[in-house]
Amino acid sequence: MRTIHYRGPLSSCNFACPYCPFAKAWEPPEVLEADRAGLSRFVEWAEVQDDLGVLFTPWGEALVRSWYRDAMVRLSRAPGVRRVAAQTNLSMKLDWLEEADLDTVALWATWHPGEVGMDRFLRQCERLRALGVRHSVGVVGLLEHLDAIEALRAALPRSTYVWVNAYKREADYYADADRARIRAVDPRFDDNRVYPSLDRACRGGESHFSVDGEGTVRRCHFIGAPLGNLYVDGLDALSAPRPCTNDVCRCHIGYVHMPELGLLDVYGDGLLERIPAGWA
Repeated sequence: MRTIHYRGPLSSCNFACPYCPFAKAWEPPEVLEADRAGLSRFVEWAEVQDDLGVLFTPWGEALVRSWYRDAMVRLSRAPGVRRVAAQTNLSMKLDWLEEADLDTVALWATWHPGEVGMDRFLRQCERLRALGVRHSVGVVGLLEHLDAIEALRAALPRSTYVWVNAYKREADYYADADRARIRAVDPRFDDNRVYPSLDRACRGGESHFSVDGEGTVRRCHFIGAPLGNLYVDGLDALSAPRPCTNDVCRCHIGYVHMPELGLLDVYGDGLLERIPAGWA
């Protein structure tokens, strides 16, 4: 399966998380229209592909916009799309998922304890379970939120995978006792680290790609050099083994594609929605 992380010009969010540069940001109408047009063009391209996986990774929250919800439904029903997923804070109504193909659609849901109460977030998760939508649930691992993270894990069924993103902006942020508590919530927590990546093999640019609203193709979100254009060149012409050109890789959606780490096997078919293979 080839995978694409799609990120258009949308860079707004309805939340105000203090660690996020897009908190409570809004675009003018012309940017929203460009985002809608770019997404429409991408969906038309993706609908006629074979063996494709798509993860929407916006700067901010995309699913409050109707065109992203419509895109998720359309792509879930496209015969050549194996998985379509999105990163989301679950702040929107979820009835639109009733129209989606549940064998294909999935969500990567993040709880932000400072922005929404746990009870409200849990009700959204319960709605996803009632609809039968595949999803993972996660939290940024801030120390002040550890009690809330443990409470979230206890409140969700064991069949729901709960991940914790390591906070990496401060060296030695976690004590051993903190790590032990988080591992009890997320057994894959220790995968969250900064990996040396320069000249290391990576699927980025070979079978995994980043695409923006203009159709510019890059090997991943973290390497700015373009490979070409999706609508002019196509993926076949742009696909080739390419070692990483960055010194390090810091983010799950980047280093998960480094074969030496074995994480592609860990996640298997749950790669885009961040659910380990075989999770209950």
